[in-house]
Amino acid sequence: MNTVIKKISEIEDAASAIMESANASKKAFAQDMEVQTREFDQDLEEHTNQGIEEFRKRMEAEMDQKLEEQRLESDRLLQKMEQDYEQFHSQYVDQLFRALTEE
Repeated sequence: MNTVIKKISEIEDAASAIMESANASKKAFAQDMEVQTREFDQDLEEHTNQGIEEFRKRMEAEMDQKLEEQRLESDRLLQKMEQDYEQFHSQYVDQLFRALTEE
């Protein structure tokens, strides 16, 4: 009977050791997952920020290009208007004068 109790005690001690080992492994796994999650979050944030910065730079370059195109177009139109004025201002004055005096 003593040998049976001794065997049960040994089995119980072995089971306790297995449970302690499992708990330690579980705790180490949880810590490892926490570290991996933190690293993943940090990498994701850096990658996202990099993508946003690249997008912002592209948008700024595109906006600058469009603004330059608009400036060139407005300069061209202003020059055309000035040329028309120089070429036709006498006619414009005559037409305006006639329109005002005929009424």
